[in-house]
Amino acid sequence: MKLGIVGLPNVGKSTLFNSITKAGAAMENFPFCTIDPNIGVVQVPDKRVDTLGEMYHSKKVTHAVIDFVDIAGLVKGASKGEGLGNQFLANIRETDAIVHVVRCFEDDNVIHVDGSVDPVRDIETINIELALADLDTVDKRLSKVSKAARIDKTLQKEESVLREIKGVLEEGKPASAYEPADEDEAALIKTFTLLTAKPVIYAANVSEDDVADEGKGNPHVQKVREYAEKAGAAVYVLSAKMEEEISELETEEERVEFLDAMGLTESGLDKLIKASYSLLGLISFLTCGEDESRAWTIKAGTKAPQAAGKIHTDFERGFIKAEVVPYDVLVKEGSTAACKEKGLVGMEGKDYVVKDGDVILFRFNV
Repeated sequence: MKLGIVGLPNVGKSTLFNSITKAGAAMENFPFCTIDPNIGVVQVPDKRVDTLGEMYHSKKVTHAVIDFVDIAGLVKGASKGEGLGNQFLANIRETDAIVHVVRCFEDDNVIHVDGSVDPVRDIETINIELALADLDTVDKRLSKVSKAARIDKTLQKEESVLREIKGVLEEGKPASAYEPADEDEAALIKTFTLLTAKPVIYAANVSEDDVADEGKGNPHVQKVREYAEKAGAAVYVLSAKMEEEISELETEEERVEFLDAMGLTESGLDKLIKASYSLLGLISFLTCGEDESRAWTIKAGTKAPQAAGKIHTDFERGFIKAEVVPYDVLVKEGSTAACKEKGLVGMEGKDYVVKDGDVILFRFNV
């Protein structure tokens, strides 16, 4: 799964990306410093995995991961190719969701591409360009489908959906505002790869002084929250500069001390990463043992055999049953053996829907 970090130039995208991945993405105080997208694999913070590793003295502890893509800053006219816009939009198209970074801090030393800080204007600049690009995509596909539908009647449904989505976009709404009639229609819309159909999280980038109170005293943040609420999107407040400082600390103890000094229990990035995982409709089931304790990523609603297939295709092919115990129960009892003695381990079959935090041992035939 990939999340694209987008926004205008100089809003803190690459600083944020560096903090997440420590990948050393280029950072300069001028537009279009980032041309090719940087991709970083990010661990999803999950203390459950660490706890299981300690319980079972695991040789290896593996967290779930998400790919973050640092996409260059968009500008007005990107949908028409301004500022290498076509390339940037193509990079966004390949992601599953968008983290839209919005500048909510004042700093005369950091150039703003439009000359002043106005988060709603900045958000709308990006959204308009994404919508214009989607309109172009829909028009091109509609032109082909309409002609083909005269001969192939099975394409009439696709033509109808395209016309409906075009109407939504022309009203100034994102493609996500169109509600598919059923799962087949939803699957069809996914093939359009529309930019405004992707789920969005807004990351309000503030100064360090505004982090402790979640930006409550920052008027720019309030405007972003009001805008996001109308769009049905979430807002997370963070300071990319502070997160970069945290990422440079060498030990967990130093990190905890830093956060405590700032009046925080969790970094903004940790919140954002976990929220992004949830945004994509993902959950984790867990496996544990002496060799490895690990979180495995699956879509919510996945059944046991398909979850087993995430470990190895043989597990899904030869699936017999899943021995399942909730994480909280396992930790409380202290071991799998203790859970079995008390009858707390469920023996689940092919129709079992895996829940977040299930600790599972799969039984299968080779």
